[in-house]
Amino acid sequence: MTLEPLINYFENLLPLNEEEKSIVEEAFKERRVKRRQFILQEGDICKHHTFVVEGCFRMYMVDEKGREHNLQFAIENWWIADIGSFYSEEPSRLYIEALENSIVLQLKKEDQIKLFDNSPTFNQIFRVLTEKALVSAQRRILQNISSTAEERYLDFLKRHPHFFNRISNVQIASYLGVTPEFLSIIRNKIAKS
Repeated sequence: MTLEPLINYFENLLPLNEEEKSIVEEAFKERRVKRRQFILQEGDICKHHTFVVEGCFRMYMVDEKGREHNLQFAIENWWIADIGSFYSEEPSRLYIEALENSIVLQLKKEDQIKLFDNSPTFNQIFRVLTEKALVSAQRRILQNISSTAEERYLDFLKRHPHFFNRISNVQIASYLGVTPEFLSIIRNKIAKS
């Protein structure tokens, strides 16, 4: 199993002792996911926190008109899950789809509870993860209500330059809340200035 990236990720937050490393090995399960395969679909209950070892994912919803709205992307060393469904155990309104062939490490809720029970270090680590996710969500909400589409695009470029060879302009436009045609206009305007 490919645990080294996850162990390194955790140790960048807090050092792990050998016992904690072995707890991680027991708790997480490796899964290989093919491009266009789902790890969550609308109506399912989200059963895992997913850590991306290799690959790229998107989390999105489909509105009543059939339009897709990307909420999150995840690449190596990122987490992805429908947190609301995971904790409430209610059906999800979201999809999580692999955009590339991928390798992930998944943690079930009951195994997460065991992590917390067996080591306070994991309580601290997951608290930090939750805080980071909350800060990111808050930043995105503020940006969506107070920034122009061009400002959102420039911010996306600045924060996530590593996405541009991996995610289509259609996906980026959906994430920014604009049409692909409008994104093209924005990109042309930026290129000319």
